[in-house]
Amino acid sequence: MSKEILIKEMLEQPVWAVVGATKTKDKFGYRIFKRLQSDGYKTYAVNPFYQEIEGEVCYPSLTALPTVPDCVSMVVSPEKAEAFIVQAAELGIKKIWFQPGAFDQSVIDFAESKGLETVYYDCVLVELGKIGK
Repeated sequence: MSKEILIKEMLEQPVWAVVGATKTKDKFGYRIFKRLQSDGYKTYAVNPFYQEIEGEVCYPSLTALPTVPDCVSMVVSPEKAEAFIVQAAELGIKKIWFQPGAFDQSVIDFAESKGLETVYYDCVLVELGKIGK
């Protein structure tokens, strides 16, 4: 599948989790979380360091979510990504979007070895802007 088709498929998914969501407004974890919400996606914040972000529940892991998301936006360092990749695979989540800086080749190889479809190098904020949601 081409990257363009996979990006389109991911952006059509209604339920997302943002791993690395944060209260820090100038960080991508915050900006992506809020943008997905404002564009009408059901969006869950995942970060074990917060209990809430602006009144929204923040979950410590993907396994703690009340609903299995269709897609995960990964906004954590490559060192932290592996545990969330394992959780995604165990939950049957098939699509992970790695923000620039949230992956290295070993992380991508690991995710793909688990059968996950991955987007990387591309920014979800830029792609959302292209579809004008």
